[in-house]
Amino acid sequence: MLMFLLLFLSCFLAEIIFQKIWISKMNHLKIKQQVKLYGPSWHEKTKLGTPTMGGLVFIPIFLISIACLYFIKAIEPNNITYKIAIYTVLSASVGFIDDWIKYVKHSSDGLRSIQKLILQITVTLPWVIWVLPDGLELLPGRVLPTIPSVLLVTFVGVGFQNAVNVTDGLDGLATGCMLLSLAGAIGFFGNDPVLLWILITTFGILLGFLWQNFNPAEVFMGDVGSHFLAGLLFSLSLCSGVFIVIIPFGFLFGTEILSVAIQIISIRCFNKKIFLMSPIHHHFELLGWKETQIVIRFWIIHIIGMLACFFALDYLISLL
Repeated sequence: MLMFLLLFLSCFLAEIIFQKIWISKMNHLKIKQQVKLYGPSWHEKTKLGTPTMGGLVFIPIFLISIACLYFIKAIEPNNITYKIAIYTVLSASVGFIDDWIKYVKHSSDGLRSIQKLILQITVTLPWVIWVLPDGLELLPGRVLPTIPSVLLVTFVGVGFQNAVNVTDGLDGLATGCMLLSLAGAIGFFGNDPVLLWILITTFGILLGFLWQNFNPAEVFMGDVGSHFLAGLLFSLSLCSGVFIVIIPFGFLFGTEILSVAIQIISIRCFNKKIFLMSPIHHHFELLGWKETQIVIRFWIIHIIGMLACFFALDYLISLL
């Protein structure tokens, strides 16, 4: 336990210290948030100019922690370790390319949607084929053949990257929800020392980031950060052999991306909006809720959603 406590404190403090240095560097380079045109109009006053791409700091701390794992005799790393690390970094690289184009163009528009989708599939599909040579056990005793498994998991992986990305629209929203997911995963996978090492590493990094990301945020994680976190939780769920846990751990993120899909379908098919604005956190902003109210209440909803999903899955498995 002492070893994991030291790991947590090291990652937490390293994130705070190096993020401060990176914030100073971003201010010098003028790497700052460009407000999206489809967001609430007042974001131009509250978000514009805040340093972004803070998620870049996650990567070296994470990789150093993974490297340290190979020098600790008490824990034996396995092939799951580098599979998770590889996909996490690959996923983050897609977000970094998007962020870098925004910086170069001094615009809120980075990659076009189709370009981003192609890149997400490019990093996800080969990795999934590598990890799933024999199909996916979605439920106990229910194994999907390889091709349907690869297609389903790739779809979820790409969707989850976008889901975490669209959730990252308010100070601390995506960060806090991901912390809650990681806390749940620590409880769920706590008996596996390798997965526990990875989870506590990320939890420490993210809690340190929340120190500077909660309202009013000193820094935003950017697409590189949201893709990093999505890639880690997705790959960890798959490599753990219990892929279905992505449903409870991704509850709020799934709700956010679903609200976007519902809005688009409603507008295109019926020429009518379901929400005042999507993703759904913007809907509540336009209803007059304060940003901190939305963030904290969405955290609570995420906790309730995770618990409800776990109870539902447990009941479903008991019927099999």
